[in-house]
Amino acid sequence: MQKITRNVLLDMEEEEDDEDDGDIVLENLEQTIVPNCGSLESQHDFRTPEFEEFNGKSDSLFFNDGQRRIDFVLVYEDESKKKETNKKGTNEKQRRKRQAYESNLICHGLHLEATRSVLDDKLVFVKVHAPWEVLCTYAEIMHIKLPLKPNDLKTRGSAFGRLNWFTKFLSVDESIIKPEQEFFTAPFEKNRLNDFYIVDRDTFFNPATRSRIVYFILSRVKYQVMNNVNKFGINRLVSSGIYKAAFPLHDCKFRHRSEDPSCPNERYLLYREWAHPRSIYKKQPLDLIRKYYGEKIGIYFAWLGYYTQMLLLAAIVGVACFLYGYLNQDNCTWSKEVCNPDIGGKIIMCPQCDRLCPFWKLNITCESSKQLCIFDSFGTLVFAVFMGVWVTLFLEFWKRRQAELEYEWDTVELQQEEQARPEYEAQCTHVVINEITQEEERIPFTTCGKCIRITLCASAVFFWILLIIASVIGIIVYRLSVFIVFSAKLPKNLNGTDPIQKYLTPQTATSITASIISFIIIMILNIIYEKVAIMITNFELPRTQTDYENSLTMKMFLFQFVNYYSSCFYIAFFKGKFVGYPGDPVYWLGKYRNEECDPGGCLLELTTQLIIIMGGKAIWNNIQEVLMPWIMNLIGRFHRVSGSEKITPRWEQDYHLQPMGKLGLFYEYLEMIIQFGFVTLFVASFPLAPLLALVNNILEIRVDAWKLTTQFRRLVPEKAQDIGAWQPIMQGIAILAVVTNAMIIAFTSDMIPRLVYYWSFSVPPYGDHADYTMQGYINNTLSYFNIADFKNKSLGNPYVGLGDHTTCRYRDFRYPPGHPQEYKHNIYYWHVIAAKLAFIIVMEHVIYSVKFIISYAIPDVSKLTKSKIKREKYLTQKLLHESHLKDMTKNMGVIAERMIEVVDNNLRPKLD
Repeated sequence: MQKITRNVLLDMEEEEDDEDDGDIVLENLEQTIVPNCGSLESQHDFRTPEFEEFNGKSDSLFFNDGQRRIDFVLVYEDESKKKETNKKGTNEKQRRKRQAYESNLICHGLHLEATRSVLDDKLVFVKVHAPWEVLCTYAEIMHIKLPLKPNDLKTRGSAFGRLNWFTKFLSVDESIIKPEQEFFTAPFEKNRLNDFYIVDRDTFFNPATRSRIVYFILSRVKYQVMNNVNKFGINRLVSSGIYKAAFPLHDCKFRHRSEDPSCPNERYLLYREWAHPRSIYKKQPLDLIRKYYGEKIGIYFAWLGYYTQMLLLAAIVGVACFLYGYLNQDNCTWSKEVCNPDIGGKIIMCPQCDRLCPFWKLNITCESSKQLCIFDSFGTLVFAVFMGVWVTLFLEFWKRRQAELEYEWDTVELQQEEQARPEYEAQCTHVVINEITQEEERIPFTTCGKCIRITLCASAVFFWILLIIASVIGIIVYRLSVFIVFSAKLPKNLNGTDPIQKYLTPQTATSITASIISFIIIMILNIIYEKVAIMITNFELPRTQTDYENSLTMKMFLFQFVNYYSSCFYIAFFKGKFVGYPGDPVYWLGKYRNEECDPGGCLLELTTQLIIIMGGKAIWNNIQEVLMPWIMNLIGRFHRVSGSEKITPRWEQDYHLQPMGKLGLFYEYLEMIIQFGFVTLFVASFPLAPLLALVNNILEIRVDAWKLTTQFRRLVPEKAQDIGAWQPIMQGIAILAVVTNAMIIAFTSDMIPRLVYYWSFSVPPYGDHADYTMQGYINNTLSYFNIADFKNKSLGNPYVGLGDHTTCRYRDFRYPPGHPQEYKHNIYYWHVIAAKLAFIIVMEHVIYSVKFIISYAIPDVSKLTKSKIKREKYLTQKLLHESHLKDMTKNMGVIAERMIEVVDNNLRPKLD
């Protein structure tokens, strides 16, 4: 192996090129050791791949010689068989670029073999193989950790030893998927080859590692020079249409084992023991997932599985709190008063809008008050406090689990210098002096240009957030408008016998229809903004792929946060809070009278909103994830039905699967984080949210597994230490959740007013009862209003059957008419406000204190994992350094013995 003297590059400066493959500079290619491929100046000197006919072995993963393994596949359409496009010479230019690229791949030591498609004669599959020397060279460049010796640390036994039969039932059968042997590892070095645990050169680099190394090379090989700037990378060639696809191979069919006895059949095992519905109750084979798809996919499924396990505890407690409320529903005194014909049936409530809304009797809200008793109970308070602690336990224990995976998967010291994105390098036209190296380097824009881009991107994001807020305002206007219609149409009969009136009150009808419309708008804006966010991030031009994903993550999450949660925040903290009183209502936009809550508060409406949005989102996403790739593959099979009787090779079968984009995993994370927000931010209003999330996640794991193993091409394996920017986002949600749940209990539910009444206003000096009781609570919390005090006399009583009543009731704590401070807030109101503020302060401080103690008490890395890391470092130092020191000492001893022997031989004749 020696340093390359010249690459095959096409000097196309004089040609127009409007393809967006950019002017790319390859900065560190000269450090790579590759063979000399000579001076090739014409297209006749291109080193082209060998063309071979398909040998009929559909399951083969090797070249036709049966020796060289296929590590990657490139697919293109033969230009000679394509119709010429309108632009003159486009096909010829694409062919020359591809030939230059393939010639340079060969110069870099890769082996290529081309085979025409069995079903479509225009398609050509270029199979790529990396020989041993190339693998070793790039493994050292990429700092890939490889085995030194088997791990000799004993694994700690399970704390649930007596339940081994149960854990064995949930685990994957070890006779089917054998446990991976654990090794101590170290970054690979060619000059220390003998120190590594090499049993067989063919298996020392597993297929995932081989594919990762080949993809590293494919992403950095040049193919063109334009304006003295090198263009390189398979990604740009695929995006510009020169290649149709580039992917590593699945090792077999997912339903059947390979006919090749040497094939490990990992895809088949993953489908059978992970993706198949019959394995839904089993633990995930994370080591095999990591081995087959890489650490980035593995860490996602490890996190999703751990999150789902922790949801089991939250779901159990949530169901218990729900059952507590349901079983104590009949003991709900204030609900009985609402439903009592002698109490609620005789309370005439004031109209909730100005023109069409009639007076109404309180007992028409009987059913909603019973439902509210289930969710607005003492169990809700207990569950909100529990979830504040649960989310901290989840995040802290996940850090420990993540540290274990970092050790087990060799990502503790991930020494991988991330290269700049080709899209970034393509725009590097400005030359500046690096302050550190004092050398010239290219950047895409100046400081002023960067400020302009950031300003434009921030403005675009802000505009879309305002658009979401505008949609929320539109929903509010809909609520206000439709409520008038429902109020005029629904409560025609106040005898309580109409089943429609019994279950579909104006408030309920407005809430359900508004929630459905809100969900539809959310999904539409979501689809549009996904494209907009990608456009904004592309314009922002982050340097590395990690920077790109983090920037997109923050934009998408900020948008999704406002999109999904804004309506919930409105119902929880704004609706019914600023309504005034019947004689002096507060108008919204100067036209619409602000919405009021039910006499029991807005908690039930918030619960309805959560159920519709959370449930609808889960159903829509799962249907979309299952149907879309399945339908696309079905359409592809329909178009290929004419050649279906032919035997197709492995690479052609994989080509017709769906490609998974670079951001495929990003959307999976985003979906789960939004769900995590629903489970934590508003859980005080819906204790069953963790149960819904648990059921959804159990299905989500298997649906995602099914997609990966059956519907998508194999992904390029990637390294990852953690879940990236999603971890701090979850921590931020956890902190905000304490505040939102405390405020929901204080301001949205009716718990604090009930407690204040029970302990202060049911007994003297404010109450008339001898003992603490909830009797009389409804009458105490509804204020009186004199109908004659309506400011607009045209708003007289529209209800003909009202009789001789001169007053109506409304939900507030104000002095009655005739009082010296009539319609002003009474002392009950100030007691309630003080109690609410005190409750928020106490609950927040208690939960935050517990969270701090838990975070401090639980170390991020367990003692056992620390011991393993130290042991590995010790062994690495011992094997890679002390062994060489011993060799050096041994060599020095031999040299010393020879010197003594020479001196002795020279001195002996003189002495004689």
